[in-house]
Amino acid sequence: MNRRTFLKRSLGSLLTLFGLSGGTYFYAREIEPSLLKITEESITSPQIPNAFNQFKIVQFSDTHLGFHYSLEQLETLVTKINNLEPDLILFTGDLVDEPNNYHWDDSLIRILQQLEAPEGKFWIYGNHDHGGYGTDILYETFEAADFTLLQNNASRIHREDASFLLAGLDDAMLGNPDVSQSLRDQTASDFTILLAHEPDLADMVKDYPVDIQLSGHSHGGQVRLPFIGDLYTPAYAEKYVQGKYSVSDRLTLYVNSGIGTTRLPYRFFCKPELHVFTLHPN
Repeated sequence: MNRRTFLKRSLGSLLTLFGLSGGTYFYAREIEPSLLKITEESITSPQIPNAFNQFKIVQFSDTHLGFHYSLEQLETLVTKINNLEPDLILFTGDLVDEPNNYHWDDSLIRILQQLEAPEGKFWIYGNHDHGGYGTDILYETFEAADFTLLQNNASRIHREDASFLLAGLDDAMLGNPDVSQSLRDQTASDFTILLAHEPDLADMVKDYPVDIQLSGHSHGGQVRLPFIGDLYTPAYAEKYVQGKYSVSDRLTLYVNSGIGTTRLPYRFFCKPELHVFTLHPN
């Protein structure tokens, strides 16, 4: 940790201690975690085929079920996602906070099954999905809910006689991400979207022919203070924390702030977030 980061976190921790001791504490714990922000982004590229004009993608991430996020809240979220009428739904990791302590039953599968997207539902592993012996049970849950896993592989999304490539990486912290393997079926003309749980992988991904990287993991910091920003983000989410980044001439990264919370059940100046992406040919 460098001196600037140390000072920022130390000052931020003091402000949090005093600021969250009164009404702000109630707001950060009880109010803001339920205030969903829908972020709409237009993606324009000459690589996007005309058949995908106005194609709508919804990304959600980091629900962390079991840690102050319930199945009832997830069911409400599913309704909101379906009301957006997406063509494609993407989940970028960390469904359950502690898989080894979670009460697994068919209710979760039933709720995830309710998500509707004509061009499919896809997911990738996050570190909490692999952690707590969750790898197999997460796979079985998503498989039963009609989601397709992208784990160092890709799926071609078709419309009429055109397509684009949707790829996904294994988790960086507890898995084995391989960008080359995930793009093995790519052609030179493909518009390519890559799902990677940890946003800082973008510094590796930029060396490959990828147009868009969608990530989560950071939670946007969960607690963000004016003039200071985020107080803490996990490993592999220290450089790219929230929002849109032009990583290279070709690669654009979008970092989703997530739905649930972890470690501490607070959000402050960092609302839960859904991303809605609309594709446009150039």
